Amino acid sequence: MQGLGFPKPGQHLSVLCLGAHSDDIEIGAGGTLLGWIAAGVHVDVYWCVLSAAGPRAVEARSSAAAFLDGAVSADVRLAEFRDGFFPAEGAELKLWMEELKPRVRPDVIFTHRQDDAHQDHREISRLTWNTFRDHLILEYEIPKWDGDIGRPNVYFPLTARVLDKKLDILSKHFASQRPKDWFDVEVFRGLARLRGMECRARERYAEAFTARKVCLG
Repeated sequence: MQGLGFPKPGQHLSVLCLGAHSDDIEIGAGGTLLGWIAAGVHVDVYWCVLSAAGPRAVEARSSAAAFLDGAVSADVRLAEFRDGFFPAEGAELKLWMEELKPRVRPDVIFTHRQDDAHQDHREISRLTWNTFRDHLILEYEIPKWDGDIGRPNVYFPLTARVLDKKLDILSKHFASQRPKDWFDVEVFRGLARLRGMECRARERYAEAFTARKVCLG
């Protein structure tokens, strides 16, 4: 499998982001992407949202554009699989993934956690591992009322400026989610502060991931 060194300013990094819903990538890995771009890493991003239709598609595109401003390249792909029904549409999702596979050569893949409480998230994680067998895969976390936050083992420290930008973009672009009690900047900031404490981040904040297989060297 592929390993990942620490990307430095001026280095190129190819990233595949997979999210079940329009705000998932932003919540789980948005700060890390913003941090790489702000640091001068030349990031090529392939951004895929599997359930984005109607107003949610508009939100997905506008948010992705804001998060990826400054990336070397950004390819945003949206699909319209039914929200909440991913396990029942496994065959169609698998075909979508297989069609995606030859188009990308990512250094790192961001996807959902295998043990996420949301059935759509778990299905995307399962298919990510099933489809991309020779890649570094980092599983991001989504806070929710299920109380399923796990024990991550990879951390990306965030500056306060990067975290503020992430929260501003989330607040601005996802009007459909604002009425939900879990979609709250205090929730997102609190989780980032907790993860920052766990890794002793210099500016107190971090995003965290689960790495189930890592090749060093």
